[in-house]
Amino acid sequence: MSKGEATKEAILEAAGALARTVGLGGMTIGALATSTELSKSGLYAHFRSKESLQLQVLDHTRARFVTEVVAPALSAPRGEPRVRAVFENWLRWDAKPGGCLFVAASSELDDQPGPVRDRLVRNQLDWLDTLAEVFRTGIAEGHFRADADPEQFAFDVDGVMLSCHMSNRLLDDRRAEARARRAFETLLASARA
Repeated sequence: MSKGEATKEAILEAAGALARTVGLGGMTIGALATSTELSKSGLYAHFRSKESLQLQVLDHTRARFVTEVVAPALSAPRGEPRVRAVFENWLRWDAKPGGCLFVAASSELDDQPGPVRDRLVRNQLDWLDTLAEVFRTGIAEGHFRADADPEQFAFDVDGVMLSCHMSNRLLDDRRAEARARRAFETLLASARA
């Protein structure tokens, strides 16, 4: 990795952390310059616009999400162990300062058409497809009922994750993760063969 690429990687890492706390809309080149101790003009050379910065932060965060949540889960045995690994990895991801950027950005951008929202929608659809596909491996392995609906399972698990995020972050409910795990166990029990 060149020095320029390493600098941009460090900037995007800082921008992702900033966006988790102030939102994509609150993340400006000025605020990023302050948090990275770089000049606005230097940052502008990398991103050219706030929208470009937001898109690149989403792409960078997606790559980190795949590295930290999805890829490690895919190394777990197929079926229920893999479904559990995805869920647990996501809980660790959301426990970071500021929580899951995608969850926060979903509320922030749900009624704001444009390229940033479109990218977020694509990421969310890909996430739901990933959850459904991981669940499908459980059906193929005989861990879950043959008539179980992978898309419904993905919807339900995503709902548990969203509820956990809100209960933990907004309501400061220290029981949020325990409740999420109980809800997850209920979903698994209802899907088992």
